[in-house]
Amino acid sequence: MKNRRLFRMVARVCRVLFALTFVVSGFSKVIDPWGTSLKVSEYLSIYGLDFLDPAAMTFSIWLCGAELMMGLMLLFKVRIRLISIFALVSMCFFTILTLLSATLIPVEDCGCFGEALKLSPWATFFKNLVLLPMAVVIWWRYRPDKIFAFKPLELALTVLFFTVAMYVGYYCYIHLPLIDFLPYRIGVNIREAMHASQTEKEEAETILVYRNIATGEIREFQLDDPEWQDAEKWEWVDTRTTSDEPSIRPLVSEFALRDPSGDITEEVITTPGRLYMICITDLSDIPTKCLKRLQDLVKHAAGEDARVVCLTPTPMYDHSHCDFGAGEMPCYNIDATTMKTMLRARNGVVVLDDGTISAKMNCRDVAF
Repeated sequence: MKNRRLFRMVARVCRVLFALTFVVSGFSKVIDPWGTSLKVSEYLSIYGLDFLDPAAMTFSIWLCGAELMMGLMLLFKVRIRLISIFALVSMCFFTILTLLSATLIPVEDCGCFGEALKLSPWATFFKNLVLLPMAVVIWWRYRPDKIFAFKPLELALTVLFFTVAMYVGYYCYIHLPLIDFLPYRIGVNIREAMHASQTEKEEAETILVYRNIATGEIREFQLDDPEWQDAEKWEWVDTRTTSDEPSIRPLVSEFALRDPSGDITEEVITTPGRLYMICITDLSDIPTKCLKRLQDLVKHAAGEDARVVCLTPTPMYDHSHCDFGAGEMPCYNIDATTMKTMLRARNGVVVLDDGTISAKMNCRDVAF
């Protein structure tokens, strides 16, 4: 009797700790579906499943939403027998995956807590080694229960948790993350952050690793090499430094803007006053409603005597200006991953005041 009571107490502690871990992990990722989709794309590329890449965003929202939902159901003991099976299966899968990521198929960061907390593959693996026995205990504790015997309240809570988890992911997809854990958050001065990042790394050199989209060739570039900025030819794989301790966070020092004349970064980020940086993923494919909002923005900027520039991964080649229908503006090339790190949206605006980020908007939210 005492052993049974002790086991139930242990199982209760395991359930709460496991559930809270899943809630925190799921929430930190579901609020940043763009960042999670980049990590999903990285894994798909590593395991030769590139043909699934168009569905990376869908995977991002569904997988992270499901993790959040699973954590909530465990926490509130909703159909716990069924969820304990899913929890055990998922932990077996992710423990194996993180072991591969730490050994045979190394990645820089497993992405288990999104941008909120960066863990190395080995740290993630050991974290999973702690959670896996908890999942076993939870499964064993509730194995006598029926799997699909949903009570009305459990059914209502299941629908509620599913709706909330998926809606949060969708909302952050069409707008911006509810909480910004990225280095380009509001209040950051880009130039100061770039120099601070470089100082932290002392003499370490940042190496960009890219894959040739056509041939699959893996190639390393230095930051000042303009070739990696051709998004039609190269896709980002990894970023590392030559220091002994590799960085597992996005470096602001990777922020670089170029036009046909060369590097233009310093000139842009030291612009006095207000600067609107319009970020466009593909200049040839701007939604009509977004284009209209950008036209209004350009007119508004002219009225307040602010400067407007366009940033895009689309190769500019021999021209350095673009026109959205409200007047020409300078247009600079930026790495696609850097732009997605700065602005978690396909198209949008980043506002600088004396080089400091004061606002970020998805194109859907640009209103002037």
